[in-house]
Amino acid sequence: MAKDPYRYFRVEAADLLQQMSRAALDLDQDGTGNAAMRLLRTAHTLKGAARVVRMAVMADQAHQVEEVLTPFREGGAVPREQVDRVLATLDAMSAALAALAPPESPSEPQPGPQSGQPEPRVKVAAPARRHETEAPRLARADVAEVATVLEGLGEIGNELETLRRADEGLGRLRAVSRQLGQQARAHALTPARLDALAVELQAVTEQVERTLAQGMDRARRELAATRDAAQRLRLVPVADIFHALERTARDAAHQLGKEVVFEAHGGDVRIEGAVLDAVQGALIQLVRNAVAHGIEAPAQRHAVGKPAQGTITVEVTRHGHSAHFICRDDGAGLDAAAVRRVLNERGQAAGGDDAALFRRLLEGGTSTSGALSEIAGRGIGLNLVGEAVKQFNGEVTAESRPGQGMSVRLAMPLSLAALQVLLVEAGGAVLALPLDTVLRTLRLTASDLVHLPEGDAVVYEGEQVPLIHLGKAAAAQRALTVVLVRRREGRIAVAVERLAGMERVVLQPLPALAPAQATVLGLYLDLEGNPCLVLDPERFDTQARRATAPGPVRERKPILIVDDSLTTRMLESSILESAGYAVEMAASAEEGLAMAGRQSYALFLVDVEMPGMDGFAFVERTRADARLRQTPCILVSSRNAAEDFARGREAGAADYIVKGEFDQARFLLRVAQLVNLEEQEQS
Repeated sequence: MAKDPYRYFRVEAADLLQQMSRAALDLDQDGTGNAAMRLLRTAHTLKGAARVVRMAVMADQAHQVEEVLTPFREGGAVPREQVDRVLATLDAMSAALAALAPPESPSEPQPGPQSGQPEPRVKVAAPARRHETEAPRLARADVAEVATVLEGLGEIGNELETLRRADEGLGRLRAVSRQLGQQARAHALTPARLDALAVELQAVTEQVERTLAQGMDRARRELAATRDAAQRLRLVPVADIFHALERTARDAAHQLGKEVVFEAHGGDVRIEGAVLDAVQGALIQLVRNAVAHGIEAPAQRHAVGKPAQGTITVEVTRHGHSAHFICRDDGAGLDAAAVRRVLNERGQAAGGDDAALFRRLLEGGTSTSGALSEIAGRGIGLNLVGEAVKQFNGEVTAESRPGQGMSVRLAMPLSLAALQVLLVEAGGAVLALPLDTVLRTLRLTASDLVHLPEGDAVVYEGEQVPLIHLGKAAAAQRALTVVLVRRREGRIAVAVERLAGMERVVLQPLPALAPAQATVLGLYLDLEGNPCLVLDPERFDTQARRATAPGPVRERKPILIVDDSLTTRMLESSILESAGYAVEMAASAEEGLAMAGRQSYALFLVDVEMPGMDGFAFVERTRADARLRQTPCILVSSRNAAEDFARGREAGAADYIVKGEFDQARFLLRVAQLVNLEEQEQS
């Protein structure tokens, strides 16, 4: 590929044009001149950059923006026609930037900023039409996040240098040890010399130990922070699409002679760029539809007692592994009669409620507009909404109130999402609750509880809130730490052992074959790289809260999990620990055998496919050991062939569980049977 002389200009110009567009939209409301001055400064910067790369046309366009706004730099409202002129110029500049042809081959000379070069060649493209939803892709890196990653990598480099110096200390240790050994073999060690060497050896050892411990700890923290920042690079703040939506509302209202105020909330929610790309196109259509079909003309609104300006609101919230985008207006609502009339004229079914009619509109081909325009009248807009939602297996619902407006909700599933969590300790594990579900935390005693037939409750703001315990230790405590969380079905109180702080994490889905309780929303990676569970308060079962009530806990031997997958080990451990079992883990069959040689276990839970010794060999080795053969063993694998089941039985496994067919209730029942059987045989 030939060198691209516009590589840096593209990035800088795109950022400057976005800043200019935002400032231009502020001109309508800003009477102080601040927006005009921002726009003037940015236009001047872009003009200079364009001249450097000999983009004379774009430089002239930036100069035109300066000329339009110079009279308003000291303050005063900018007339609408002048704002329109600025926005049109910015559109032309954006089109010119998008049309810059990239280098095609080394043999083709490329235009550039050298003296005497012609204007850059551009691709010829048809002008964009207003109803099209093609928008610039949003899956781009955030500059601040990139800086965080680079800074983290620099810090890691510094810590590696510290560890290198520690390695030099190890060289000194080897030298002293060699000297000690040589003198010992030569019988030349006097007590004084031996004492001096021992003191030196101890001092060097302690210094190396401190250096290694400190360096490794700092490197671990920096690696974790850099990993999290790198993950966040895949996420885009929703606020990035608000500018395009505001511009859409303004342009559509201006063209139709209406007055609209655009509001947006939830811009700090960060989701995947690919999802946001699709949602942006859908929301653009919903905003245009709200202006064209929902918001009334000023005279009509005045006649029914509404303010002349209509309001369109876009709100974004995150719910677990989905993001909800709500587009709401205060217009006339869905004209159900007009939709039914159009459908009847075409001989199509027009029955059902308003929700059914809206689903019909999502199929496309139905328009109630009496005239074709760039805004409405083609019957395709809502079809594009439906297609965007279908692309990501999302859901779309609508609610219309005649004369008061309409609300459309898009629920889009996510594979990654950034969220803040409250960390709690329960059952010996650190768990996380989404912070946006937490109302407050309480410190209570047993006397503060209300004992009801269905279980305990706490009183908060005059309401009896059901109480559940995370782990038996939390249930047995006299003083309770309680987290009050909100759910769609109402509040619930969660008793934990203690609070462990707050953290911003990147939520990931559970692995496809990994077993987990229904209350697990997903996982994130802690500083050590271990998967930590995030719980979903929506799925807390208040009906089963008596199951975790305090009671005598019989001491049991632990269960040993042997699996080379850290994620699988942690998830299996969470299930067993939630059921009251003590758990220990090994990352290989060899490590598991070594641990089994040092301690007794109630059960072995072993993966089949592992590097080195596999699960079948582990079972055979333990069955051949007189001390271990009484400990039952369950094999766990994604393999489900008949020969695998047969080999497991021949090896001596008590059961064989297929990950893809995992049933948690059956699993815990089988574990309980085998553990009780082992305890009976040992007693």
